[in-house]
Amino acid sequence: MGLSPANKEILDKAIEALHTRVFHAQYPEHPSPKIYGETADEDGKNAFKALRKGRFEELQQQGEIAWVGEEDSPYFAEPVGTTYPQFTNEVLIERAEKAFHSWRKVSKEDRAQVLIDSLERFSKRFFENAYATMHTTGQGYMMAFQASGPHAADRALEAVAAGYEELGRFPDSTVWEKPMGKYNLVINKEWRAVPKGIGLVIGCSTFPTWNSVPGVYADLMMGNSVLVKPHPGAVLPMAIVVAEIRNALRDAGFDPDACQLAIDTKSAPIAKELAEHKAVKVVDFTGNSEFGSYLETLPKAVFTEKTGVNSIILDSVEDLDKVIQNITFSVALYSGQMCTAPQNFFIPAGGVKTPEGVVSFDEVAQKFADFTNGLINNPKAGPFVAGTIQNPATAERTVEASKAIGGKTWLETRNIEQPIPYFKNARTQTPTVIELTAGDKDKFSKEMFGPIAFLIKTKDTKESVALAKEMAESYGAISCGAYTTDNDMKEYIADEMSLAATPVSFNLVGQIFVNQNAAFSDFHVTGGNPAGNASFTNPDYVNRRFTWVGMREPAPRG
Repeated sequence: MGLSPANKEILDKAIEALHTRVFHAQYPEHPSPKIYGETADEDGKNAFKALRKGRFEELQQQGEIAWVGEEDSPYFAEPVGTTYPQFTNEVLIERAEKAFHSWRKVSKEDRAQVLIDSLERFSKRFFENAYATMHTTGQGYMMAFQASGPHAADRALEAVAAGYEELGRFPDSTVWEKPMGKYNLVINKEWRAVPKGIGLVIGCSTFPTWNSVPGVYADLMMGNSVLVKPHPGAVLPMAIVVAEIRNALRDAGFDPDACQLAIDTKSAPIAKELAEHKAVKVVDFTGNSEFGSYLETLPKAVFTEKTGVNSIILDSVEDLDKVIQNITFSVALYSGQMCTAPQNFFIPAGGVKTPEGVVSFDEVAQKFADFTNGLINNPKAGPFVAGTIQNPATAERTVEASKAIGGKTWLETRNIEQPIPYFKNARTQTPTVIELTAGDKDKFSKEMFGPIAFLIKTKDTKESVALAKEMAESYGAISCGAYTTDNDMKEYIADEMSLAATPVSFNLVGQIFVNQNAAFSDFHVTGGNPAGNASFTNPDYVNRRFTWVGMREPAPRG
């Protein structure tokens, strides 16, 4: 079969981008009718409606023991209603093992062809997937489209490209000749890239597709079969992806059970049992630190993204209003439910230096509250930027934060009125902004998931950096933002935070935010601090999914 000319071009461009780290996007991130078709949005909305209140039968996985579904729409405040086929773990494992032994024999060119084909198929369903993501995660429409569609597909393609490169790093065979004096010792050698076995990808409820597809596509590219176990509260976005992978496998003549959807319920989870199964050799996980840390103890190849405490360091700025506008947007974006969202804002007690003079801590804090309110109160922006709250516990935590944490409250949380009438029951909370001091480490040293921001008064910028570094080293961090006009301070921050394996975004204003990570260029999570042990997508992310095994024998004489 091999790579078609079109798919080879897609792969070649992706590999080039991996090496150059320049901007590359195979799948356009804007839902433009000129790109995706005049009726694409309406067609996607109707396709999503058709999936509600019914069985998701596209997977064509036979022999189910039940049809289950527990997804609730944070916008409608009612069940999504879609149900999915549920299987025993024994059946899932048995089918995955059978498919593995045929899929592992497939060439890297054929694997890449099938996987890129599946992404091309998935791209025709970006709008449908956007609505599925909105009504399971609570993301705003634009984020749901971008993150679960084009950005996720690019991350999946990145994993395919990285895997393809690593599989071609060494030759398949060579003739090894060693001079021995009167004769040469000649050995025929060959090497096989042997996949580990069955992979398990455990998804999260807030970014079910973006966080899951890198592991799914990395497993498949390296020759493993894979079980996709989404969070019970956000199944549909990944069910659509799995369906298209299975379609691509089936149409190419391969066993579709190389990729299966593994469904469970909140009351009867299966992730632990599957992860511990002897046949499962690779595990990918996004979620809480407790379960992620447990998975890391298993004698398997485990890739985790866990919770982190992300910081912003304010030292000196060119334009304070532009800076505050940028960082408050980052807090409000998807109501702080992004793994890269900043939580701790370290501000010197003496204030922030600007060209017009030093702006006091209280003035900075007031601007922070005012700009947050200004965004949220804008009916054309606020509700769409903030989206809704996926988990009721997150909303409750946000409401109780001021009382539970103490400190001066600069901004109290409240509900956001939705401009769309049929979203009148949507679960929403605006950011709450609380002032703390450097001595309140017990309060700001754990992740407060959701729209909660701490303005932390420090002695000076050096103390701010020390605290941000300590949080990253002790509790993990995925992102860090820093604002300084002093080159020496910039290098100091970069050096200190790099020792905590935390990437730093300096002096962001305008339309680039600390939350964002670009496929083919930014490494998402470093794997070097407690926020996670893996990175999208460095060579280690694919290399640990297979093993090089050598064979040799003396060459025939003559």
